[in-house]
Amino acid sequence: MRRIALVGDIGSGKTFFSKLFRYPIFNADLVVSNLYKKDKNLFIKIKKKFPDKVSNFPLLKEELLKIILLKQKNLNVLGKIIHPIVRKAMQNFLKKNKKKKFVVLDIPLFLENRLNEKKDIIIFVEADKKKINQKIKKRKNINPKLINILRRNQLQIKLKKKKSTYVIKNNFVRNTAKKNVKLIMKEIIKWKKLFLIQKQLVFQL
Repeated sequence: MRRIALVGDIGSGKTFFSKLFRYPIFNADLVVSNLYKKDKNLFIKIKKKFPDKVSNFPLLKEELLKIILLKQKNLNVLGKIIHPIVRKAMQNFLKKNKKKKFVVLDIPLFLENRLNEKKDIIIFVEADKKKINQKIKKRKNINPKLINILRRNQLQIKLKKKKSTYVIKNNFVRNTAKKNVKLIMKEIIKWKKLFLIQKQLVFQL
């Protein structure tokens, strides 16, 4: 099993691209959203940290966003509670899909939380900043201050790009995106075959 991880700026289209690969996807945002609705232990831990800011179970995303907006360090406090649970969910996902050829990891803080491994295929999703900002403005409960806080919590875009195996450009046109994904998969499979041939040659020597 090879892991394909998508990285990039907020709103660059990582989740959109993850679905085009047609392999099992681990979507961290979806996992977190379900935790807010179903995990009472998580609610108790967050309620203990922010007793006056959290009302009742299930956790409301709006309340958590207000907590983050109050102080930037609150994002790290929440992260320390939530990230270990997400990491465990990812490990369970990988065990479940260990016989698959590829899996796709759509995790916003993939590099920041050092979830990457040596053999990972990291794909940087590159998009025009104006188009990214237009897309972000359409999201509910999102404002510029919150985006700035989230971006400050991430690696610089240049560094993410540098750490990536491939760069895929997103012009927000579905057909073009599909073609780009096919091209990258051809390269990945070609590289995989070449690696196996080299490994066999070394073994024969």
